[in-house]
Amino acid sequence: MLADGGPLWPLAVYGVLVLLLAAAMIAVPYFLGQRHRARATDEPYESGMLPTGSARLRVTADYYLIALLFVIFDLEAVFLYAWAVSARQGGWAALGGAAVFVGVLLAGLGYLWGVGALEWGPAGRTTNGER
Repeated sequence: MLADGGPLWPLAVYGVLVLLLAAAMIAVPYFLGQRHRARATDEPYESGMLPTGSARLRVTADYYLIALLFVIFDLEAVFLYAWAVSARQGGWAALGGAAVFVGVLLAGLGYLWGVGALEWGPAGRTTNGER
């Protein structure tokens, strides 16, 4: 019985149906799929161009840092969009909260820019000779 006194069998039926659907989604393509192995099947596809080398590239950690920063700042844009939808109900307090939020974001972006986290090109010399 559930907390409100209702029967538990609909939840059990739903769980069984979900498991059956997942099993069917795995089994049907396995049995109905094609079974051929062409020579080009295992080659990487590069937008219609012939492969020019190994597909295993070494990418520097700076690339992943930029990608992570993009995801973080992109999620903040989602939060600001949600705030903008409900801005009228929040009033001046919500506007102040959003201003503080944007200020912290800009401070973080300024810090990242200052320490050079956004520069992932060839390392050059700065004006004071450090790098």
